[in-house]
Amino acid sequence: MNRCDFIGLVGSAAVASPLAARAEQPNRPQVGFISPGSPEKSPFTEGLRRGLADAGYVEGRNVEIEYRWAEGKYDRLPKLAADLVAKHPAVIVASGGSVGVLPVRAETSTIPILFFAGADPVAEGLVASFNRPGGHITGVYLMVTDLVGKQLEILHEIMPTAATVGVLENLASPGAEARKKVLHQAAATLGVKLDVLSASVDDDFPKVFAHLAEQNITALALSPDPYLNGQRERIAALAAAGRVAVIAPFREYAAAGGLMTYGPDLTDGYRLLGDYAGQILKGANPATLPVQQSTKVEFVVNLKAAKALGLTLPLPLIGRADEVIE
Repeated sequence: MNRCDFIGLVGSAAVASPLAARAEQPNRPQVGFISPGSPEKSPFTEGLRRGLADAGYVEGRNVEIEYRWAEGKYDRLPKLAADLVAKHPAVIVASGGSVGVLPVRAETSTIPILFFAGADPVAEGLVASFNRPGGHITGVYLMVTDLVGKQLEILHEIMPTAATVGVLENLASPGAEARKKVLHQAAATLGVKLDVLSASVDDDFPKVFAHLAEQNITALALSPDPYLNGQRERIAALAAAGRVAVIAPFREYAAAGGLMTYGPDLTDGYRLLGDYAGQILKGANPATLPVQQSTKVEFVVNLKAAKALGLTLPLPLIGRADEVIE
Protein backbone atom coordinates (compact mmCIF):
# COMPACT_ATOMS: atom_id res chain seq x y z
CA MET A 1 0.00 0.00 0.00
CA ASN A 2 1.48 3.35 -1.01
CA ARG A 3 1.48 6.43 1.19
CA CYS A 4 -1.47 8.12 -0.58
CA ASP A 5 -3.67 5.01 -0.25
CA PHE A 6 -2.80 4.75 3.45
CA ILE A 7 -3.73 8.42 4.12
CA GLY A 8 -6.98 8.00 2.20
CA LEU A 9 -7.90 4.89 4.23
CA VAL A 10 -7.19 6.61 7.55
CA GLY A 11 -9.17 9.68 6.48
CA SER A 12 -12.15 7.57 5.45
CA ALA A 13 -12.11 5.76 8.78
CA ALA A 14 -11.96 9.05 10.68
CA VAL A 15 -15.03 10.33 8.86
CA ALA A 16 -16.97 7.09 9.05
CA SER A 17 -16.34 6.50 12.75
CA PRO A 18 -18.52 9.32 14.19
CA LEU A 19 -21.19 8.65 11.56
CA ALA A 20 -21.28 5.02 12.59
CA ALA A 21 -21.44 6.00 16.25
CA ARG A 22 -24.43 8.25 15.58
CA ALA A 23 -26.09 5.52 13.57
CA GLU A 24 -25.76 3.17 16.51
CA GLN A 25 -27.59 5.56 18.88
CA PRO A 26 -31.25 4.67 19.43
CA ASN A 27 -33.78 6.74 17.50
CA ARG A 28 -35.68 8.23 20.43
CA PRO A 29 -39.06 9.89 19.92
CA GLN A 30 -39.21 13.53 20.93
CA VAL A 31 -41.80 15.30 23.10
CA GLY A 32 -41.97 19.08 22.78
CA PHE A 33 -42.78 21.20 25.83
CA ILE A 34 -43.61 24.92 25.76
CA SER A 35 -44.44 27.08 28.76
CA PRO A 36 -45.06 30.77 29.47
CA GLY A 37 -43.08 30.29 32.69
CA SER A 38 -39.48 29.71 33.73
CA PRO A 39 -37.67 26.39 34.26
CA GLU A 40 -36.56 27.21 37.80
CA LYS A 41 -40.10 28.30 38.71
CA SER A 42 -41.85 25.28 37.20
CA PRO A 43 -41.21 22.08 39.17
CA PHE A 44 -44.24 20.53 37.50
CA THR A 45 -42.18 19.06 34.67
CA GLU A 46 -41.40 16.31 37.19
CA GLY A 47 -45.06 15.36 36.94
CA LEU A 48 -44.76 15.21 33.15
CA ARG A 49 -41.74 12.92 33.39
CA ARG A 50 -43.56 10.76 35.94
CA GLY A 51 -46.54 10.33 33.60
CA LEU A 52 -44.26 9.45 30.70
CA ALA A 53 -42.47 6.92 32.88
CA ASP A 54 -45.82 5.36 33.83
CA ALA A 55 -46.41 4.90 30.09
CA GLY A 56 -42.98 3.31 29.67
CA TYR A 57 -40.95 6.31 28.50
CA VAL A 58 -37.95 7.62 30.46
CA GLU A 59 -36.30 10.90 29.45
CA GLY A 60 -32.78 10.30 28.19
CA ARG A 61 -33.34 6.57 27.79
CA ASN A 62 -36.10 6.05 25.23
CA VAL A 63 -37.60 9.53 24.85
CA GLU A 64 -36.28 13.10 24.62
CA ILE A 65 -38.06 16.25 25.83
CA GLU A 66 -37.37 19.48 23.98
CA TYR A 67 -38.12 22.43 26.30
CA ARG A 68 -39.04 26.02 25.42
CA TRP A 69 -39.59 28.65 28.16
CA ALA A 70 -40.99 32.16 27.67
CA GLU A 71 -39.69 33.32 31.08
CA GLY A 72 -42.95 35.18 31.76
CA LYS A 73 -42.76 37.10 28.45
CA TYR A 74 -45.88 35.96 26.61
CA ASP A 75 -44.88 37.79 23.43
CA ARG A 76 -42.00 35.33 23.03
CA LEU A 77 -44.34 32.37 22.65
CA PRO A 78 -45.02 32.61 18.86
CA LYS A 79 -41.31 32.49 18.04
CA LEU A 80 -40.69 29.69 20.54
CA ALA A 81 -43.62 27.74 19.11
CA ALA A 82 -42.30 28.09 15.56
CA ASP A 83 -38.87 26.93 16.67
CA LEU A 84 -40.31 23.95 18.51
CA VAL A 85 -42.55 22.85 15.63
CA ALA A 86 -39.50 23.03 13.31
CA LYS A 87 -37.98 20.23 15.43
CA HIS A 88 -40.87 17.97 14.34
CA PRO A 89 -41.59 16.37 17.74
CA ALA A 90 -44.06 13.50 17.92
CA VAL A 91 -46.28 15.46 20.33
CA ILE A 92 -46.20 18.91 21.96
CA VAL A 93 -47.26 19.66 25.53
CA ALA A 94 -48.39 23.30 25.84
CA SER A 95 -48.63 24.75 29.33
CA GLY A 96 -50.63 27.83 30.30
CA GLY A 97 -53.93 27.03 28.56
CA SER A 98 -54.75 28.94 25.40
CA VAL A 99 -51.74 31.22 26.01
CA GLY A 100 -49.47 28.29 25.24
CA VAL A 101 -51.69 26.36 22.83
CA LEU A 102 -52.67 29.04 20.31
CA PRO A 103 -49.12 29.90 19.16
CA VAL A 104 -48.41 26.20 18.63
CA ARG A 105 -51.71 25.61 16.84
CA ALA A 106 -50.88 28.49 14.50
CA GLU A 107 -47.72 26.62 13.45
CA THR A 108 -49.07 23.09 12.94
CA SER A 109 -52.31 21.33 12.13
CA THR A 110 -50.82 17.84 12.25
CA ILE A 111 -48.56 17.46 15.31
CA PRO A 112 -50.66 16.37 18.33
CA ILE A 113 -50.94 19.10 20.98
CA LEU A 114 -51.68 18.47 24.66
CA PHE A 115 -52.90 21.46 26.66
CA PHE A 116 -52.85 22.18 30.37
CA ALA A 117 -55.79 24.56 30.79
CA GLY A 118 -57.48 26.30 33.69
CA ALA A 119 -60.32 27.73 31.57
CA ASP A 120 -63.01 25.75 29.74
CA PRO A 121 -61.26 24.41 26.60
CA VAL A 122 -64.56 24.07 24.73
CA ALA A 123 -65.53 27.69 25.41
CA GLU A 124 -62.04 28.79 24.34
CA GLY A 125 -62.34 26.87 21.08
CA LEU A 126 -59.49 24.45 21.74
CA VAL A 127 -61.63 21.31 21.36
CA ALA A 128 -65.06 20.41 20.02
CA SER A 129 -66.13 18.58 23.18
CA PHE A 130 -64.70 17.01 26.31
CA ASN A 131 -65.52 13.42 25.30
CA ARG A 132 -64.44 13.65 21.67
CA PRO A 133 -62.07 16.58 21.19
CA GLY A 134 -61.66 16.08 17.43
CA GLY A 135 -58.66 17.35 15.52
CA HIS A 136 -55.14 17.14 16.90
CA ILE A 137 -55.64 18.78 20.32
CA THR A 138 -56.65 17.37 23.71
CA GLY A 139 -55.32 17.60 27.24
CA VAL A 140 -56.06 18.24 30.89
CA TYR A 141 -58.57 20.71 32.29
CA LEU A 142 -57.92 22.15 35.74
CA MET A 143 -61.02 23.83 37.09
CA VAL A 144 -59.11 26.80 38.53
CA THR A 145 -61.60 29.37 37.25
CA ASP A 146 -64.43 27.56 39.04
CA LEU A 147 -62.41 27.56 42.30
CA VAL A 148 -61.57 31.27 42.59
CA GLY A 149 -64.88 31.93 44.32
CA LYS A 150 -64.07 29.34 46.98
CA GLN A 151 -60.67 30.95 47.50
CA LEU A 152 -62.42 34.24 48.21
CA GLU A 153 -64.71 32.50 50.73
CA ILE A 154 -61.73 31.05 52.62
CA LEU A 155 -59.99 34.42 52.66
CA HIS A 156 -63.15 36.04 54.01
CA GLU A 157 -63.34 33.36 56.70
CA ILE A 158 -60.02 34.45 58.20
CA MET A 159 -60.46 38.15 57.43
CA PRO A 160 -64.19 38.70 58.11
CA THR A 161 -63.81 42.42 58.82
CA ALA A 162 -62.13 43.18 55.49
CA ALA A 163 -64.68 45.30 53.61
CA THR A 164 -62.49 45.33 50.48
CA VAL A 165 -60.44 42.45 49.16
CA GLY A 166 -57.70 42.90 46.60
CA VAL A 167 -57.37 40.62 43.59
CA LEU A 168 -54.03 40.31 41.84
CA GLU A 169 -54.62 39.39 38.21
CA ASN A 170 -52.57 39.35 35.03
CA LEU A 171 -54.91 41.19 32.71
CA ALA A 172 -52.73 40.11 29.77
CA SER A 173 -53.99 36.56 30.36
CA PRO A 174 -56.90 35.41 28.14
CA GLY A 175 -58.68 33.84 31.13
CA ALA A 176 -58.68 37.03 33.22
CA GLU A 177 -62.18 38.20 32.33
CA ALA A 178 -63.78 34.83 33.10
CA ARG A 179 -62.04 34.72 36.50
CA LYS A 180 -63.10 38.29 37.32
CA LYS A 181 -66.73 37.41 36.60
CA VAL A 182 -66.68 34.48 39.03
CA LEU A 183 -64.93 36.57 41.69
CA HIS A 184 -67.42 39.42 41.46
CA GLN A 185 -70.29 36.95 41.87
CA ALA A 186 -68.65 35.49 44.97
CA ALA A 187 -67.90 38.94 46.36
CA ALA A 188 -71.53 40.00 45.99
CA THR A 189 -72.61 36.91 47.93
CA LEU A 190 -70.10 37.64 50.71
CA GLY A 191 -70.91 41.35 50.81
CA VAL A 192 -67.37 42.56 50.09
CA LYS A 193 -65.93 44.86 47.47
CA LEU A 194 -63.13 43.90 45.12
CA ASP A 195 -60.14 45.97 44.09
CA VAL A 196 -58.74 44.25 40.98
CA LEU A 197 -55.07 44.99 40.32
CA SER A 198 -52.89 43.77 37.48
CA ALA A 199 -49.28 42.64 37.27
CA SER A 200 -47.75 41.49 34.00
CA VAL A 201 -44.14 42.72 34.37
CA ASP A 202 -41.71 42.65 37.29
CA ASP A 203 -41.99 46.38 38.02
CA ASP A 204 -45.72 46.04 38.73
CA PHE A 205 -45.39 44.18 42.03
CA PRO A 206 -44.02 46.99 44.25
CA LYS A 207 -46.72 49.29 42.86
CA VAL A 208 -49.45 46.74 43.65
CA PHE A 209 -48.40 46.38 47.28
CA ALA A 210 -47.89 50.13 47.65
CA HIS A 211 -51.50 50.59 46.48
CA LEU A 212 -52.74 47.99 48.97
CA ALA A 213 -50.96 49.83 51.77
CA GLU A 214 -52.40 53.20 50.71
CA GLN A 215 -55.92 51.77 50.61
CA ASN A 216 -55.43 49.81 53.85
CA ILE A 217 -56.29 46.54 52.08
CA THR A 218 -54.96 43.59 54.06
CA ALA A 219 -56.50 40.67 52.15
CA LEU A 220 -55.51 39.61 48.65
CA ALA A 221 -56.57 36.77 46.33
CA LEU A 222 -53.94 35.70 43.80
CA SER A 223 -55.16 34.71 40.36
CA PRO A 224 -54.25 31.31 38.83
CA ASP A 225 -52.03 32.75 36.13
CA PRO A 226 -48.76 31.09 34.98
CA TYR A 227 -46.77 34.31 35.17
CA LEU A 228 -48.02 35.16 38.68
CA ASN A 229 -47.35 31.61 39.83
CA GLY A 230 -43.78 31.98 38.64
CA GLN A 231 -43.45 35.08 40.85
CA ARG A 232 -44.67 33.30 44.00
CA GLU A 233 -41.50 33.85 46.08
CA ARG A 234 -41.54 37.58 45.37
CA ILE A 235 -45.26 37.90 46.11
CA ALA A 236 -44.88 35.97 49.37
CA ALA A 237 -42.05 38.27 50.46
CA LEU A 238 -43.97 41.44 49.60
CA ALA A 239 -47.08 40.12 51.36
CA ALA A 240 -45.07 39.38 54.50
CA ALA A 241 -43.46 42.82 54.46
CA GLY A 242 -46.81 44.53 53.93
CA ARG A 243 -48.67 42.27 56.34
CA VAL A 244 -51.17 41.24 53.66
CA ALA A 245 -53.02 37.93 53.97
CA VAL A 246 -52.87 36.22 50.57
CA ILE A 247 -54.60 33.12 49.29
CA ALA A 248 -53.16 31.60 46.11
CA PRO A 249 -54.39 28.78 43.87
CA PHE A 250 -51.36 26.46 43.97
CA ARG A 251 -49.60 24.82 46.93
CA GLU A 252 -46.19 25.99 45.67
CA TYR A 253 -47.07 29.48 46.95
CA ALA A 254 -47.47 28.22 50.53
CA ALA A 255 -44.26 26.22 50.14
CA ALA A 256 -42.54 29.47 49.13
CA GLY A 257 -43.60 31.10 52.40
CA GLY A 258 -47.10 32.29 51.51
CA LEU A 259 -50.06 32.07 53.89
CA MET A 260 -52.36 29.55 52.22
CA THR A 261 -53.46 28.00 48.97
CA TYR A 262 -56.58 26.33 47.63
CA GLY A 263 -56.60 24.75 44.21
CA PRO A 264 -55.65 21.84 41.97
CA ASP A 265 -52.49 19.75 42.26
CA LEU A 266 -50.42 20.92 39.29
CA THR A 267 -47.91 18.08 39.52
CA ASP A 268 -50.72 15.54 39.28
CA GLY A 269 -52.16 17.38 36.28
CA TYR A 270 -48.83 17.22 34.48
CA ARG A 271 -48.63 13.52 35.31
CA LEU A 272 -51.89 13.02 33.42
CA LEU A 273 -50.41 14.92 30.47
CA GLY A 274 -47.31 12.73 30.55
CA ASP A 275 -49.47 9.63 30.40
CA TYR A 276 -51.37 11.02 27.39
CA ALA A 277 -48.09 11.90 25.67
CA GLY A 278 -46.99 8.30 26.20
CA GLN A 279 -50.23 6.99 24.72
CA ILE A 280 -49.78 9.19 21.63
CA LEU A 281 -46.19 7.96 21.23
CA LYS A 282 -47.68 4.46 21.13
CA GLY A 283 -50.09 5.47 18.37
CA ALA A 284 -53.18 6.85 20.11
CA ASN A 285 -55.22 9.43 18.19
CA PRO A 286 -55.64 12.72 20.13
CA ALA A 287 -59.01 13.26 18.46
CA THR A 288 -60.42 10.34 20.44
CA LEU A 289 -58.64 10.93 23.76
CA PRO A 290 -61.17 12.63 26.06
CA VAL A 291 -60.14 15.82 27.83
CA GLN A 292 -59.22 14.74 31.34
CA GLN A 293 -60.34 16.74 34.36
CA SER A 294 -57.91 16.89 37.25
CA THR A 295 -60.21 16.76 40.28
CA LYS A 296 -57.54 16.61 42.98
CA VAL A 297 -57.85 19.82 45.03
CA GLU A 298 -55.51 20.77 47.87
CA PHE A 299 -55.92 23.20 50.77
CA VAL A 300 -52.54 24.11 52.27
CA VAL A 301 -51.95 26.37 55.28
CA ASN A 302 -48.63 27.86 56.34
CA LEU A 303 -48.79 28.49 60.11
CA LYS A 304 -45.36 30.13 60.14
CA ALA A 305 -46.61 32.74 57.67
CA ALA A 306 -49.80 33.22 59.72
CA LYS A 307 -47.75 33.89 62.85
CA ALA A 308 -45.58 36.44 61.02
CA LEU A 309 -48.75 38.23 59.90
CA GLY A 310 -50.16 38.19 63.46
CA LEU A 311 -53.07 35.99 62.40
CA THR A 312 -54.66 33.28 64.49
CA LEU A 313 -56.33 30.89 62.08
CA PRO A 314 -59.57 29.20 63.22
CA LEU A 315 -58.97 25.62 64.33
CA PRO A 316 -61.80 24.26 62.13
CA LEU A 317 -60.07 25.87 59.12
CA ILE A 318 -56.73 24.29 60.01
CA GLY A 319 -58.52 20.97 60.49
CA ARG A 320 -59.80 21.12 56.91
CA ALA A 321 -56.29 21.58 55.49
CA ASP A 322 -54.75 18.77 53.45
CA GLU A 323 -51.31 19.99 54.51
CA VAL A 324 -50.15 22.26 57.32
CA ILE A 325 -46.71 23.86 57.07
CA GLU A 326 -45.29 24.72 60.49
